[in-house]
Amino acid sequence: MIPASIEKPDMVPVEGLARMNRVPKVTIDFWLIKLMAVTMGETAADYLAVNLGLGLTTTSLIMAAVLIGALVLQFRQKRYVPWSYWLAVVLISIVGTLVTDNLVDNFGVSLIATTIAFTLALAATFALWFASENTLSIHAIHTGRREAWYWLAILFTFALGTAAGDLVAERFGLGYLATGVLFGMIIASLAVGYFFLGLDPILGFWLAYIFTRPLGASFGDLMSQPAQYGGMGLGTVITSALFLGAIILIVAYMSLSHDGEEDAALN
Repeated sequence: MIPASIEKPDMVPVEGLARMNRVPKVTIDFWLIKLMAVTMGETAADYLAVNLGLGLTTTSLIMAAVLIGALVLQFRQKRYVPWSYWLAVVLISIVGTLVTDNLVDNFGVSLIATTIAFTLALAATFALWFASENTLSIHAIHTGRREAWYWLAILFTFALGTAAGDLVAERFGLGYLATGVLFGMIIASLAVGYFFLGLDPILGFWLAYIFTRPLGASFGDLMSQPAQYGGMGLGTVITSALFLGAIILIVAYMSLSHDGEEDAALN
C-alpha cells in the first residue's frame, strides 16, 4: 500500500515533494538525452523490424513486453532514478514509433488520420489528467496515479511525433533534412516564446516534448537511410549504437553528478 503522505501531497512539505518527484528537472541534460532517445527510437525500431527480419508485429509484441517490465521497475522507484527513468523513455520511444508504424503499414491508416487521432488522444489524456490532478506539471509527479498519466502522455507524444514527422517528410515530400530543420525552427520559436514572451512553462514544455520527436526521428532517418532515399547511409546499426552510447554516457554523468534531483523546483 502506498503511504498516505504520498497519496496526499498537499500534506507534505515542498522540500519533501521535490525529493519524491519521479522525473528529472528540465535542463540541457534532459533535452540532450531526450533528443537522442527519440532518435534512437526511430532507428532501433527500424533495425528490429527490418534488419533483423522480425517484422512489425513480432517486434511490437517483444518491445511492448520489455517496456512493461521497465515501467514496473520505474513505478517501484519513489524518486527520480536516472537509469530506470531513461530506460523507460528509450523503450517507450521505440514502442511509440512501432504503434504508429503498425497503424500505417499493417492496417493501412493514413498518416493524416494517425496524426489527427494521436493529437486527439493526447489532448484527451491531458484533459483527464488535469481533471484528476489539477496540474500537468512534470515537477509534481510524486504519486503512482500522476506517474501513470505522465507515461500515458509520453507514449502519445512519441506516437504523435512519429506520425507528424513521417507526414511532413514523406507525404508532404519535404525530406528528412528539411523536416528536421522545420521542427527545429518550431522548437526554437517555443524557446523564444518561453524566455522572452511569457509562454506558459508547462504548455511550452509539452509542445517542445512533442516536436522533439519528429526532430530526432528526421535526423535519425537522415543518418541511417541509404543515399537513394535522401539519407547518409550509415545504417540503423551504427546510428542506433552511436546514440545508445551517448545516452549511456549522459545517464552515467547524471547519476554521478546530480542523482535524485533533490533540488528540483516545483512549477
